[in-house]
Amino acid sequence: MRLAELVALVGRLRATSKKTEKVAQIAALLQQAREREIELLALYLTGTLAQGRIGIGYRGLQAAMPSGPAIGEPLTLAGLDQALSELAKQQGQGSAERRARGLRALLERAEPPGREFLFALLTGEVRQGALDGLVLEAIAKAAALPAAEVRQASMFAPSIGALARAALEQGSAGLARFSLQLLSPVAPMLANPAEDPEEALERLGEAAFEYKVDGVRLQVHRAGDEVRVFTRHLQDITARVPEVVEWARALPVREALVEGEAIALRPDGRPRPFQETMRRLGRKLDVGAARARVPLSSFFFDLLHLGGEGSLVRSRTPSGSSGSRGSSRRTGCCRASSRVTPGRPGASSTRPSRPGTKA
Repeated sequence: MRLAELVALVGRLRATSKKTEKVAQIAALLQQAREREIELLALYLTGTLAQGRIGIGYRGLQAAMPSGPAIGEPLTLAGLDQALSELAKQQGQGSAERRARGLRALLERAEPPGREFLFALLTGEVRQGALDGLVLEAIAKAAALPAAEVRQASMFAPSIGALARAALEQGSAGLARFSLQLLSPVAPMLANPAEDPEEALERLGEAAFEYKVDGVRLQVHRAGDEVRVFTRHLQDITARVPEVVEWARALPVREALVEGEAIALRPDGRPRPFQETMRRLGRKLDVGAARARVPLSSFFFDLLHLGGEGSLVRSRTPSGSSGSRGSSRRTGCCRASSRVTPGRPGASSTRPSRPGTKA
């Protein structure tokens, strides 16, 4: 599949505000893709590179950007993937020059609209309205699968590209292999916006209300004595949050997976500026000193896995009936907040969540 076909699709997506049209157009192109192309198409539509970060920024792109028409063989998705892999491999003395030459050669193979798309893709600024949710719906449509089944599998798939290929090539059987694995990150379940509480209740039917902690999303896995902590972007930050690791190891269980928020609080319990929480989470060196200056408090609201209870433990809805985190409604699996007390590393307490204003 040529890059120009993806670029043309992006143009059509930007030209319409109708969700159904976006989904239909993405699904149509996914059905035309084959094998690795399916993965790359889903990744690029969501602004993701298979290689992750490859060490190219604005200045490098601007310096390498050619003018005039494309040169050489038309650029394909597979060709783009191969070229990006080569760029990502460049290390050591002279790597900057080799990367610059390779980048220019890559850009020369694309037409001007393709270069514009590549600039956005490589700088993380793809803006065509094809957010992950829309692409997931398009994958379901292209594979003729229930959207709920695709969304459930997306929580455990290593990437949206791998999910798309499994769905289109193997259907439900392919999605079945994506399941919860402790110590491997799970994609976070994010809330859908509503205009007001009345709209939220109308859409949900029933809901539990809780305070929103304006912190950093954390996902904590425990398997025996091993603990891993991930961010909402699935980045492993275990070494940066020793107080959270200590709290998890102190739990009276062998296996658990909880999700919540970490926030830096002042001694009087008021939150510090959000930037201070982010700086603390970003600290990789001298973590002990950073912890002493800016201790973290953690509030956990979802219990995704406990002991041998299966992939996702079932939650209790306000009416007392069973629900599941895998369902479309967000009921909250663990209706208590576990707090790592600031200034007392490893100390924790569990208290009922208080009524709030978030549905």
